[in-house]
Amino acid sequence: MLALMRLIAGAGVFTRSEEPPGTHWLEHLAVPDLSVGTYSILDGGEDDQEPHTEDEIYVVTAGRATFEAGDARVPVEPGSVIYVPAGETHRFVSITEDLAAIVLFAPAEGTRSAQPD
Repeated sequence: MLALMRLIAGAGVFTRSEEPPGTHWLEHLAVPDLSVGTYSILDGGEDDQEPHTEDEIYVVTAGRATFEAGDARVPVEPGSVIYVPAGETHRFVSITEDLAAIVLFAPAEGTRSAQPD
């Protein structure tokens, strides 16, 4: 039997972006039912993401910030795990240390994008 297992090297490692607003997205894996990447935001940076069409899990691996979704706000640090359902407005704010998070989309990011009726 052919093994299709993959080691996802570099997942969760902070990567610096020199472009405003100081965020960086690096996709590590994309298969039909799942995608995995690392989202990095500079200390003091601005998270300008829009709601996604897929469910998400964030696993914070570095840094400190506050995560907000709707009226809810929670502090996050390495080890924090956050679930966000598809379509929910959310973002990291008050980033006080360079932040890195592994992001898992299910199904894969962009696979539920608007389709014609």
